[in-house]
Amino acid sequence: MDNRYMGELVLDETAIAAGVARVAALLNDNYHDAVVITVVPGGILFTADLVRKLEFTVAMETISCPHTPGDRSNQSAIVFHPTIDINGRDVIVIDDAIESGGTMKRLVAYLSTTYAPKSLAIATLFVKPGRIDIPFKQFYAYEMESDDLLIGYGLPWENRFRNIPFISKLKR
Repeated sequence: MDNRYMGELVLDETAIAAGVARVAALLNDNYHDAVVITVVPGGILFTADLVRKLEFTVAMETISCPHTPGDRSNQSAIVFHPTIDINGRDVIVIDDAIESGGTMKRLVAYLSTTYAPKSLAIATLFVKPGRIDIPFKQFYAYEMESDDLLIGYGLPWENRFRNIPFISKLKR
């Protein structure tokens, strides 16, 4: 693995596991049946770890909206081809992180205006400071202290490093 881009460790595997457990506990306290929609590709690892800790009935979908991390003006096409009906259902959109929040805000706005979910919420491992306001309930484990670019556990740099089992600051 090319370690020259890995800077200071932000969340090790133990902290990630604790964060997954924390978000799962919050969701378990709030839901008994829900559709989870994973933002791909970034949310895949977090979703895989999270859903195995959920104690309620889960149906799963994916959604994507390709973007550059930190891009506050992402206007790329939203790709969502549901195989199950989300109308009248509790829906939880899952991603690894909310960085600027622009893409997530577009995704939940799209889902809430194109469909009629009973409720819509967001679950992420962490959120960054300075993110834009998203008017939906958010479940997360950590609020980062800085807006540094991060890699690992789903977070890429130049479409690499998603598979690193921890999160570190990007060193350029």
